[in-house]
Amino acid sequence: MLDLLYLIPLFPLLGVVLNTFVLRGQPEKLVGSVAAAMVGASFVVAIGGFIQLLGMPAESRHFEQELFRWIVVGNFAAQASFLADQLSMIMMLVVTGVSFLIHVYSIGYMHGDEGFRKFFIYLNLFVFFMLLLVMGSNYLVMFVGWEGVGLCSYLLIGFWYTDELKASAGKKAFIMNRIGDFGFLLAIFLIWTTFGTINFREIAPMAQAYPIGAGVITAICLLLFMGATGKSAQLPLYTWLPDAMAGPTPVSALIHAATMVTAGVYMVVRSNFLFTLSPIAMDVVAWVGALTALFAATIGLVQTDIKKVLAYSTVSQLGFMFLACGVGAYTAAIFHLMTHAFFKGLLFLGSGSVIHGMSDEQDIRLMGGLKSKMPTTYWTFLVGTLAIAGIPGLAGFFSKDEILWKTFESHNYVLWAIGATAAFCTAFYMFRLLYLTFFGKFRGSKSQEHHVHESPKLMTIPLIVLAVFSIIGGYVGVPHALGGSNPFHTWLLPLISETTGAHGGTHHGVPTAEYVLMVVSVVIALLGILLARSWYLGKSPTVEALGKSSAQRLLYNKYWVDQIYDTMISQPLVKLSELFAKYIDIGTVDGAVNGVGSTLSGLGGVVRKIQTGVTQNYAVMMSLGVVLLLSAILWTVLG
Repeated sequence: MLDLLYLIPLFPLLGVVLNTFVLRGQPEKLVGSVAAAMVGASFVVAIGGFIQLLGMPAESRHFEQELFRWIVVGNFAAQASFLADQLSMIMMLVVTGVSFLIHVYSIGYMHGDEGFRKFFIYLNLFVFFMLLLVMGSNYLVMFVGWEGVGLCSYLLIGFWYTDELKASAGKKAFIMNRIGDFGFLLAIFLIWTTFGTINFREIAPMAQAYPIGAGVITAICLLLFMGATGKSAQLPLYTWLPDAMAGPTPVSALIHAATMVTAGVYMVVRSNFLFTLSPIAMDVVAWVGALTALFAATIGLVQTDIKKVLAYSTVSQLGFMFLACGVGAYTAAIFHLMTHAFFKGLLFLGSGSVIHGMSDEQDIRLMGGLKSKMPTTYWTFLVGTLAIAGIPGLAGFFSKDEILWKTFESHNYVLWAIGATAAFCTAFYMFRLLYLTFFGKFRGSKSQEHHVHESPKLMTIPLIVLAVFSIIGGYVGVPHALGGSNPFHTWLLPLISETTGAHGGTHHGVPTAEYVLMVVSVVIALLGILLARSWYLGKSPTVEALGKSSAQRLLYNKYWVDQIYDTMISQPLVKLSELFAKYIDIGTVDGAVNGVGSTLSGLGGVVRKIQTGVTQNYAVMMSLGVVLLLSAILWTVLG
């Protein structure tokens, strides 16, 4: 089946072609079904590849498929080729599996939209580029996928582009991602000049010749991480992700929760052989991740838009993944990436179901009491909420607990405390969201209350499937302390350079300490849930008092970061652009061009007056010309 690796990205591309040229004017269900079937076919091939890879010896689980020689310039050569190994195979399964469910959900969610066919073209195109990103065997193929998903993200966020707010959100995402992409591109140049190749498997052994802390390796890693902060919405390039919720909800689930935003985490883990050699870069990754996790979680505490709460939650959870990378727990980062795709995809689709049932209302202050009216949505949303809060037995517990444990084990106690605080905030804001949405009395309008209904099966079945995976998905990573063998860790280990602490070796913690921290982690989650229950399940005076506090305004306005960026960066750039436009573009360039045009036009006006159309004038002019010509000849002959 690995010989058919090329089919995995080819199927979604075929969906783009069919829906663009063949299915124009066809019924919605046919258009949506073809798009979903193409992604489903990719998932089937990925499963076949996974089974074949599983049958290989652990140390030789890789398969590289060269399609063609892409670029050859001097000493530089780049192949268009795919790589199937332990890491890329997990990403292929997650991307195709979750994308298939979201495609099915979208058939119901986008029903009746005038851009239905275009929406599925964009979705298929996104999946194609995302698969290029995770399957590429070198940084250049990865970069093509990287840019492609950025383009699709722009198209999908601004899908309803006639709304100025949504169009602006698409442009904001596109521009902020370009900042990070600039760093990624410089990193690729530096990798090639340093190693003479951009192929992952060729660089890995060559990097081992460099000492720990080598300057060039640190520079490469920091530039790579700059790219990751843009794509994965980390400080300071995170502000585009919450605004990206302007797009249709399936887009939020697919691109901004389960797939694209995890590209930065995947890229760092893929480059672990470089990051392992740079303690400085590892520290930067860990601190940025931890601070982002806490920063975004605090903003999520007070947001009132159901999708905005989940958006800041996504930024926070991505921070957890980078925290894991920074302390050398790469397998924990990918483990959380996978479980997060399940429960965050579920939560976003659940929010879409709520919005669908609430006549497009997104303000949770105007909801309430939906538990009985939307039972399937409620129960599946509850599963996702429990999973992300880290309640034992669900997927999020195993993956998040492993990150916190690895952080503590690496002796980064301050980072652990930051992560634990962020985990408390996560449990609090997610249950605040749950209580305000599904419990209490309905607070919307009468017409909304009359309209509220459960979503169709096309939307609820994907919720159920994702809820099941949000429960069982974590059992592939049950730690040894709980009697498991952690097969997920074992699967990835041959590909990963595990380091912690001083980044020089693997530490083995005392099981007792792991048990204690596990209990602490659960207690933290329960405290968050209980606090949310006491404040939001009834009418609490504390909530009213906090609602008028300056702290609430600070968090609700997201620390005014957007306003700070606007004042310190956007507006000065706008003013500078206006000056360039006035004095350079209009004053100098246009002035010079217009001046040449005016001069020639003036000369033409003078010459034009000779062309009077009067025969006598032409005869006079000709006579004068003959006289002048003869005079010139005589002057020349006579001397």
